[in-house]
Amino acid sequence: MTSPSAAAGRVHYEVDPGGRIATVTLDNPARRNSYDAAMRDELARHLDRAAEDDDITVVLLRGAEGVFSTGADMNNAYGWYGERPGAGGGNGKPAKNRPSQRRRLTVDRKSFGFYHEFMGYPKVTVGELSGYALGGGFEMALMTDISVIARDTRIGMPATRFLGPALGSLHMFFHRLGPVLARRLLLTGDIIEAGEVEHRGVFTETCAPAAVTARARYWAEKAAKMPADGVVMAKEAFRLVEQSQAYQGEEVAGYLFHAFGTNLQFAPGEFNFVKARAEHGTREAFRLRDEHFHVPEPDVF
Repeated sequence: MTSPSAAAGRVHYEVDPGGRIATVTLDNPARRNSYDAAMRDELARHLDRAAEDDDITVVLLRGAEGVFSTGADMNNAYGWYGERPGAGGGNGKPAKNRPSQRRRLTVDRKSFGFYHEFMGYPKVTVGELSGYALGGGFEMALMTDISVIARDTRIGMPATRFLGPALGSLHMFFHRLGPVLARRLLLTGDIIEAGEVEHRGVFTETCAPAAVTARARYWAEKAAKMPADGVVMAKEAFRLVEQSQAYQGEEVAGYLFHAFGTNLQFAPGEFNFVKARAEHGTREAFRLRDEHFHVPEPDVF
């Protein structure tokens, strides 16, 4: 890549010399390219920039250092909803209590606005997927128009193990994955390798890890040869078809269920990630989560 670039922050933006392909790179490798609200807003600004550029036909979305994205950064789960100084007892420190439902709905509406805009994005989106595509990263991977994924990429929605399966974007999971696979991933929180579902055609192309970058580039260049006006018209037609399948109403239900679901109560013996994180730290909380949900498979099939 050469030509104009904006490399400040944790999301990089580059445009090919020919001007028809923009590459957007998530660059937070220390956290496997997970993102907080500020980084997601930075991503949204770059996507808006490409959408408004009349010369760009394709956006290639990728992650730095061989990892796509592990989704929302759970190091500060409630940080997504903002801190409320002084609410913790007049000592000036940020509040530690759970955000109100009204706060959850306000923030979740914005979050779902991002995914809604990405799903109906006016340019061809190509996903270069490797390493991990989890949580919100998995959602973005499924939303890309053309997706190239390495067979050993770990995919799934592990957040269901501490938020429950009532996540947002349920409509998208069922349409993209099919009801059987969607229920399996959402009701178990399983993380699987992309190669396991290659036969289902969930992604455009599943290939060897070493081939992902070249194959994603191939598809981006192929799509970039299409008439730009024709692409925009097609994308709007695609969105109309999806909305006719009740996508729009399901999106509203999605963020409502997400806001309510993130306020769920835990019965004795159920794993509470937020509590475990507060007591043991994030890394240990993830270990305890995986230990709690591990069920050995029987030797017979």
